[in-house]
Parts: sequence; C-alpha cells; structure tokens
Amino acid sequence: MTGAVDGPVAVRVVGLRAEAGGRRLLDGVSFDLAAGRILAVVGASGSGKTTLGRALLGEAGPGVRLTGTVQLAGRTVTTAQPPPPGGVGYVPQHPAAVLNPVRRIGPVLHEIARRHPPVDGERESDDGDGRGDSRGRGWIGGRWGVGRESARAAVRGVLERVSLPADRGTLRRFPHQLSGGQQQRLVIAHALLAGARLLVADEPTTGQDNLTRQDVAAELAALASREGLAVVLLSHDLHLVRAVADDLLVLHRGVPVESGPTGKVFAVPRHPWTRRLVATTGPTDAPGHLRTAAETRQREDRQREERPREDADREYAHREERAGGRRLLDVRGLVAGHGPNTVLRVVDVQVAAGECLALVGRSGSGKTTLARCVAGLHRPRAGTVALAGRPLAATVDDRSLTDLASVQYVFQDARAGFDPWRTVLDQVARPAVRLHGHPVDVARAAARAALDRVGLAGDLVTRNPGRLSGGELHRAALARALLAGPRLLVCDEITAGLDGVTRDRILDLVDEVRHADGLALLVISHDRDVVARLADRVAVLHDCHIVEEGPAATLLTAARHWLTRSLLPDDVTPDRTPQDAVAPGPPADAVTPDRTGKPIAQERVSSDDQ
Repeated sequence: MTGAVDGPVAVRVVGLRAEAGGRRLLDGVSFDLAAGRILAVVGASGSGKTTLGRALLGEAGPGVRLTGTVQLAGRTVTTAQPPPPGGVGYVPQHPAAVLNPVRRIGPVLHEIARRHPPVDGERESDDGDGRGDSRGRGWIGGRWGVGRESARAAVRGVLERVSLPADRGTLRRFPHQLSGGQQQRLVIAHALLAGARLLVADEPTTGQDNLTRQDVAAELAALASREGLAVVLLSHDLHLVRAVADDLLVLHRGVPVESGPTGKVFAVPRHPWTRRLVATTGPTDAPGHLRTAAETRQREDRQREERPREDADREYAHREERAGGRRLLDVRGLVAGHGPNTVLRVVDVQVAAGECLALVGRSGSGKTTLARCVAGLHRPRAGTVALAGRPLAATVDDRSLTDLASVQYVFQDARAGFDPWRTVLDQVARPAVRLHGHPVDVARAAARAALDRVGLAGDLVTRNPGRLSGGELHRAALARALLAGPRLLVCDEITAGLDGVTRDRILDLVDEVRHADGLALLVISHDRDVVARLADRVAVLHDCHIVEEGPAATLLTAARHWLTRSLLPDDVTPDRTPQDAVAPGPPADAVTPDRTGKPIAQERVSSDDQ
C-alpha cells in the first residue's frame, strides 16, 4: 500500500501513531488507498484496528493522542479538523448503535438527502437568487439542499443501490424492525446519500450467517467497483478479506508487520504472525475461483463416498444410547415469540453432560430466543426446560442461586454485558461473590486466575470495559461465566470479532473445560470452523422449527436440507472477481418468514430476512 497507487489517492496515512497512558496503540502506520479499492486491516484483538478506523474519521478514544498525518482527498484530517460532514461513512460492528431508535427510517433518509451539501463544484449551479437550481436544490433552512421531490428520488435511488425496498411500509419502519443485514445496508445508504468517498467497515460480518456474509462481500465489492468508494475493511474474517480486498495490512501490537496485494500476502506470508493468521483459515480453493453447482455436487458426492451417511448416523445412535442416562438439558415442546410474532413452534432439544450441541440458522431464525429461554432470560409461551431431570423456572427472577450458577450465558455483544464504569476484574469476580458467597478478595484472586486462563492479565483487567477491544471483552465474558461453575454453558457467537489465533485459544479452552468438568455446551454460531471444532451434534432452525438435526460429521459433509448445505459450506465466501454473484437460495416453493414473522413465498433467503 505504501508507494504509488493506481488512480487518484483517496486516503493517505503517513507515520500514524497513537498513545494512551504511556501505552502504544499504533506505531508507524503508513499507506495510500486509491478510490475504488478495498484495503483490509487485520490483526489480533487489541492490535489497533479500531483505533486506526477512528483516526480516519478524525476521532480518538478518551486519553488517546494521535500523531502523524491522515489525509482524505488531499485534505488533512485531525481530531480538531475532522472530515467534512458526510465525507466518510462508517459501518460499525453493530449498525443499530448508530441508528436513531425513535425515528422512522424514511424521514431520516429524506432529511439527509435534503440537508446535505452537494459535492464540490455543484453549488455554483445556484442562480444566486436563493431559489435554487433546475434540479430543485437551493437554500433550505439556512443550508444548501434539495427540494422534496428531488430528495424522494434520491432516496429511492440509493435504496435500490443497496438492495433495500423503497415502499412506504419499509420507510415507516423503525430501525429495530429491520434485520441486522438491513440495518447495515441502511447505514451504507446514509453514507451514499451524504456523498461519502470513503467507507470504514468495522467487522461487518461479525455474527452473520454464511448467506449474509456472501451478501456483505458482494455489497462491499459493488461499493468499490460501481460506486468508486475507497473502502477500509477492519475484520477478523479472513474468508471475507480474501474474497473482497485488493490490499492487505497486517497489524501486530499496533505495528504494521506486513502489507501488499491480498493474494500475494495469503500465498506467501513473510511475517510469523501473518503465517499464524493465514494458517487459521484452513484450506481453501484457489483465489478467483467460484465453484459451479456441478462442482459443488461432485465435491458432496466425494464426501459421501469418504464417509457414508449411514455410518455417521449409526455412530450418532450409539453415542445417544450411551448418553441417554446422563442427559443434562431437556427442552420439550418449547413455543416462544416476540409480541404477536412466533419464532419457535414446539421445539425439542436435548444435550448430554459433556456434549456440545450447535444451533445453526439464519440470523433471526430463533436461535438466540431458544438459548435465552433455556437461560431464563425470555419467558416461553409453552413448553418446559429441565436440567438433570428437574424443571427450571421460566425466568431468572424465580430461579435459585444454584440454578443461576448452573446455567451461564456468554452473549454475542460482550460490551453490552459490562458496566462501563466498573473495572473488568471486579465484574468478572462478581459471580463468585453473589452466587457462591466468597469474600471479595478471594473472588478477585479467582477472577484474576480465570482471566489469565483466557489470555487477559496484568493491568489490562483493572481497566474499565471501554478501554478493552471487543475481542478482549469476549474473553472476559467467558472467564466470568466459567467462574460461576456452570453445568451448562450457553455460548452465543463467542468467537465473533476474534482473530483466528485467539479464536483457536478460546475454542481449545472451552473444549478442555467441557471434557474435564463434564460441562454441557449449547453453542450458537455461524462459523463453520467453530461448529466443526466443538459440536457433537448440530440442529438447524428455520421457519420456527428444527428442520434438520444429527451428528456434526454428517451435517458438515452430507446434509439433506438445502439451508444446512448453504450455512455450513466448505467455501465460506465467493471471490471478489464475480462481483455480482448472489448467494444460493431455497427451492422455488420455499416459504421464509421476514423479521416480523410474516411469510414471504418464493423469495431467495437473503440478509433481508435475517
């Protein structure tokens, strides 16, 4: 990335350094990024990726001091001189965090379209009388903008570009009524309406299913190639990086250790840390190749020959027979929903002690609702949840301290589970005090040991959560859950936002604990590698029901249901070369519920119905 680039330079970073409290966050980061190209920044959790992304926005965290040069289209950007309004778009890991929850999406879009200044050079088209130009643009409320009809046309156009419907019903929705993928596209629409020339995407595929990840890959590629945006992608998802990024920058402890064209870095990594990261992705097809349907069928046929389904099913039946007497979790006839919408209909789930069941499905299919019912965080409409043959109360308010300790939940959004004003150490120690009655000093010592076990030590654990990366907070949340001494651990996307090396460390730890303590695992994941690594069995949720269930070895190689094959493929994302490729869809007669629970017939499963 350093040196000459093809086309006009959209972003130039020279010698960027970030420090906080005497600790180095970034040091010596330099690169040029041309318009229409995608730069991926990868590295371990806490390596400085988000600090770099915020610097491009002209922002810095509390106590962070930036030095060096950041230029956007030749204009210097600092915290005192941020980019012009709308010049940089930002897609956060959780898009809902930047959407106004109390405003309908239509009025916000129209306000952006009407109020945002036109691009440089267009303002001269005003005839000077304050009444605007032929396209309805002029001074509105003391600012240059566009008229109502022009704004409506602009909104319709941008929604079409990001594959969102522009009908009145959609525009009258609130952000929480959209799926995660739709929220992400809405944030991109805001950036396009505002005339952004740089898009910073921070972990856009975290917690997304494989079909949605393919949609995100296609969207990012289209934004670069068709819209001419420069894109900085901050990600741990190396499959996505391989698929869409033109160039790659590897950070290790805040220092750039390797950079260059993505294909070259993946093919011949020079730095030891890069080699470790690349090794975690596993074998992949040759870059630039997208399998045809015939090739996919041929691969599945070979896999069936290597491991006949009957053999795997027989092994599963034997294991079930052996585990029958030690079944720990038993969910029967579970029915649950949100408001008038039903998301689970008569679902049965069983997990033995020491066993791992992976729940797989589209985003919004009811996986988290099922897990929250098990943990007592969501009251089901019908059905029972039993642990070791004893029914559990429907909500945590009615459960004993022993039952609360027995079922622990590690959430996908780890940051939301921490009080921003208390140290991580004190919060991790809290379960030992509240659930087991340990003195505070004993609990803190146990918490330090648990945090050290997940790779968090030293003064890091005495900081407030806001000073830890998302990946570090994931590890802290896992340590807190294990300190409670659970019999059942519910893991909701526990490796989301983690680099491959840290992910492997966490998976090794979870696997070690469950075998040593006979811990039962209920794992929610969209990551095929996590499922393959941990799961004994897999259950696939779709349209309020479990549509396929069986041994992991079978469903990973010879699944019967089309959705299982789509969610757990060997090749996770398409290469950027076929930029208009779309994800595979269901049969023509398939019926898929949207976010509100209403069925949508004959529609490809996409991120719109997560």
